Amino acid sequence: MKRFLIILAILLPSLAGAQNLAGTYMVAQRDTCDLYIDVYLPTPGSETEIDGKAKPSILFLFGGGFIIGSRNDKGYMPWFKILNDNGYGVVSADYRLGLKGLDVRFDLGHLVKSADLTIRAVDIGVEDTFAAVRYLLDNNVGIDANNLVIAGSSAGAMITLRSVMETCTPTSRTAILPDGFSFKGAMSFAGAIMTGNGRPVYQTPPPPQLLIHGTADGAVNYDKTVFGRRGIYGSSALVRDIFAKKGYTYCIYRYVNHSHDMAANFVATWPEQKLFLEKNVVAGLNRIIDATVDDPAIPVIKSLSVSVDDIY
Repeated sequence: MKRFLIILAILLPSLAGAQNLAGTYMVAQRDTCDLYIDVYLPTPGSETEIDGKAKPSILFLFGGGFIIGSRNDKGYMPWFKILNDNGYGVVSADYRLGLKGLDVRFDLGHLVKSADLTIRAVDIGVEDTFAAVRYLLDNNVGIDANNLVIAGSSAGAMITLRSVMETCTPTSRTAILPDGFSFKGAMSFAGAIMTGNGRPVYQTPPPPQLLIHGTADGAVNYDKTVFGRRGIYGSSALVRDIFAKKGYTYCIYRYVNHSHDMAANFVATWPEQKLFLEKNVVAGLNRIIDATVDDPAIPVIKSLSVSVDDIY
């Protein structure tokens, strides 16, 4: 974990950028902390519609292995600026760090315990995410809560994918949301779904999902690992085992020679995001992409090519 913290300390300041921060709002009070969102509105003069259809806002969940990270890390700012300049609002949200201070080790002797702790961390992250959505539904902060694309990096991507699944397969956590609430899309940067009761299930079809993942990711599974009823289903497994078989709409980009750095390669993958947002989300096209990308122009962020052992 020490190496991981040093990496972030070095990397994030170097990626700083200016932003259109419109406000910070407290969305919930928990026993351990208060939860806030930062709202960044589209840049004045940017195009906020396509053919008369409003572009969505992006509800973003940060990464950090459920032990570190924050909604306003400087490393996200250049990407937020790109989104704002292209007419998209951004809501960057807090969630509780469910593994902070816990003994998490993914060796054989501690696998089940650590898996259960991680599942619980995702659960409370989903709960906190839905609290942010509820706040946006109840308060006018310049964001249309009924036109949201949820997005996340690493741990935030795991929360993102589970949040989408739970809006399709309701749980006690979705009770805070209106009946039938759905995100307009999802963008996962090196994410997976971790479950304790078998393969992920969607009772209703999910919205279009963009999955960006390095094929050599050593921190969050690109494919899957299953032991008993517990399992972690990465981007490749979700597409192969569920999305493609069920006919769900998805775009997956499989980055060869990349590891967990794709959790932070927001700027380099903006062209893929732009097409997804414009074509799949705004235009509503049933556009399915399954691309293996071996492009030397995509930077390999070697400092973020970390493994589970590096993080925990």
